[in-house]
Amino acid sequence: MPCDYYLIAGEASGDLHGSRLMHSILKKQPQATFRFWGGDKMKAVGGEMVTHYRSMSFMGFWEVFQNITTILSLIKKCKQDILVTKPSVLILVDYPGFNMRIAAFAKKHNIRIVWYIAPQVWAWKAHRVKTLKRITDRLMAILPFEKDFFAKHNMTIDYVGHPLLDHLEWQPAEVTPADTMKIALLPGSRKQEIKSILPEMLSVVDRFPNAQFTISQAPSQPAELYAPYLTNRVQLATVPNAELLKDSDIALVASGTATLETALIGIPQAVCYKTSTVSYHLAKHFIKVPYISLVNLIANREVVREIIQDDLNSDTLEHVIKQLSKGSVRKKILSDYEYIRAKLGDGGASDRAAHIVLEEYNKTNAQTNKAN
Repeated sequence: MPCDYYLIAGEASGDLHGSRLMHSILKKQPQATFRFWGGDKMKAVGGEMVTHYRSMSFMGFWEVFQNITTILSLIKKCKQDILVTKPSVLILVDYPGFNMRIAAFAKKHNIRIVWYIAPQVWAWKAHRVKTLKRITDRLMAILPFEKDFFAKHNMTIDYVGHPLLDHLEWQPAEVTPADTMKIALLPGSRKQEIKSILPEMLSVVDRFPNAQFTISQAPSQPAELYAPYLTNRVQLATVPNAELLKDSDIALVASGTATLETALIGIPQAVCYKTSTVSYHLAKHFIKVPYISLVNLIANREVVREIIQDDLNSDTLEHVIKQLSKGSVRKKILSDYEYIRAKLGDGGASDRAAHIVLEEYNKTNAQTNKAN
């Protein structure tokens, strides 16, 4: 059955941003119909889910290679479904490894393509800009430096601002001694990264016997995944990330959208990342940016400490947590966070993105009417 909009989001952040875009589209077009690959947040808005992102979320070069048969099968399924449903507009939400293939396919079949949250080709694979220019009708960026990057590569894009600004309230925590802190642990949303990063985060628990540690449960993961890590001082959060962070003094956060979420709320953090040895060395070879966290990338300087691979251990974490308990350090981080908020601009990203999507929808309808 044909649909107005076909969305593809392959991870938790894409599910969040995709759901907010759907809400904004419905405000402008109440009868809009959706079909999508995404998660529970998109499902709550309405429409028909094809596949949940939990079955397509793979992290790292080696992990992708190990699951290549599954990934290729999902790509084939998606292509076939798009041909059957014939959407007026295909909306791709980040997730470039999968969506680049789908966009190229859809373009050959004259389907209008809008990419919301531009692929991070500035980090590596800058040569893909030419491909993006060829296979997309509109490309929307949410990071301020992306507009200049694409302009240098002779591609015009739409900068809509960052959607996190629409629902995160600035609420910095007071200074608290390190040994009595409430420490939030956000180890990521994919099973592989949780299993790699969470044990390292928890390795510091005994160094702070009076601190309370709370783990953020990824929406796509069952509580059973975290059960082996829980103790009387290590709990599993029953609230969304934003609520957990507001009740915390500091956070240890896996690299990703959550680092920016933490900054926009005003919670001092350390960014943690660990993956397989193969994936790590491949990433070091290919990635061309100086930082892994959005916070540091947007500021273009080190605002928060990044603890990567072998450095992610109890000694390093103990030192960083003690630093983050100091008033002078916290004051500097919060000042840098405010600079980042100002650099991102005003809210309203989802509404601006919806306006662009509707422009493309109207172009499709105009072409259809002309053909008839």
